[in-house]
Amino acid sequence: MIKRTKIKDLLVTAPQGQSIVLMGWVRTFRNNQFISISDGSTILTIQAVVELDQFEESLLKRITTGACLSIKGKLVASPAKGQLVEVKVDELEVLGDSDPEKYPLQPKKHSFEFLREIAHLRPRTNTFGAVMRVRHAMAFAVHKFFNEKGFVYVNTPIITGSDAEGAGAMFRVTTFDPENPPRDEAGHVDHSQDFFGRETNLTVSGQLEGESYAMGLGEIYTFGPTFRAENSNTTRHLAEFWMIEPEMAFYDINDNMDLAQEMLQYLMKYALEHCGDDLAFLDKRASDEEMTKPQAQRNELGLIDRIKFIIENDFQRLTYTEAIEILRNSTPNKKKKFQYIIEQWGADLQSEHERFLVEKHFKKPVILYNYPKEIKSFYMRQNDDGKTVGAMDVLFPGIGEIIGGSAREERYDKLLTRINEMGLPEEDLKWYIELRKFGSAPHSGFGLGFERLILFVTGMTNIRDVIPFPRFPGNAEF
Repeated sequence: MIKRTKIKDLLVTAPQGQSIVLMGWVRTFRNNQFISISDGSTILTIQAVVELDQFEESLLKRITTGACLSIKGKLVASPAKGQLVEVKVDELEVLGDSDPEKYPLQPKKHSFEFLREIAHLRPRTNTFGAVMRVRHAMAFAVHKFFNEKGFVYVNTPIITGSDAEGAGAMFRVTTFDPENPPRDEAGHVDHSQDFFGRETNLTVSGQLEGESYAMGLGEIYTFGPTFRAENSNTTRHLAEFWMIEPEMAFYDINDNMDLAQEMLQYLMKYALEHCGDDLAFLDKRASDEEMTKPQAQRNELGLIDRIKFIIENDFQRLTYTEAIEILRNSTPNKKKKFQYIIEQWGADLQSEHERFLVEKHFKKPVILYNYPKEIKSFYMRQNDDGKTVGAMDVLFPGIGEIIGGSAREERYDKLLTRINEMGLPEEDLKWYIELRKFGSAPHSGFGLGFERLILFVTGMTNIRDVIPFPRFPGNAEF
């Protein structure tokens, strides 16, 4: 019995009339003779040719867009332009019928908003097939990169009792009856009677737990789902997303920046080497979309050129203080072209500032470091100037910040003082603080939002379109 061959393998096979079995979904069926088939293994389709009068009309009528077929035939050279091979059909079976009048994915262009409404079917489109194959390749490349460097993959908790970022807006986890939760004598909900005996939430980060394993295993990374209950409907926010978070003992801020650059350039190279057909399609799609924008808002580089831009340039490193001076003296700031005018040191940089530094000023990826401690998290290592912390952000063209990280505060007294200054619950962080009492070591780490990475690599503009089933305010479909 002949086993099924994937289309991506058929397309690179020398056609010698060999018998093959092909299975996939119908894209189009022309003239009762030419079937365009896709099976998800590649963005490309293959043509299967039916001889006229070869099959009963009742069978041919079932070959409609969206139907699933099994085809047995011979792989032959194609006389048509744009394709080297095609399949001459000997046997044909309809595995799954599709109602042509009701099937939502007709051979025409559909808006991404519409496709989000049928997220269970959008993987069959060229764009989302390409995006998800790139997403797979990038996930594999992340694990490959860290494995080659000797890092240990650690699974940190999804349910947690702490807010690593101090950002609030977390999803609560409870088994209480929402209509009648148990209450204490003061009338407050009594979380001591809940499943975990305390108030718990879905995690916003695996960093803190990751640090504890770095203190025993040296170099670790997490790669898992994280959650934010932020009521935001922007194109850059999801309620459920994936984070890559390495934590490394004995790394200072410079080591941290070195690793971030090495990882990002590794991932970009992997994408170019393994996702050629998909990136070529997405590059054209992104270029077509750019042409619909006003000239001033267009990206100067195409998608593939932006990926090469990351690979071919050493990342420019400068302090936050140096960046503020560049921005304050920049033409768009002086002419008030920025939406957020930079007036003084201490301002929290916005995407427009980050993109100016990357795309206009340095014309290369940028790493900013040593930020004001007042705009950064409690766990970042305090510098000797008393004003800044050893934070670092990696900035990319078209997207701004793609990585945020820091040297972690390894000194017990400094960390405890900062926690108290910020009014954070010391009791909830007791175990984290205790790491600084038993063999503390300098260490660093960073976080890379996986969907933000996929946005960059695919050229998509809405983060809801780079995750299989997006979760955002008012939407938990599928």
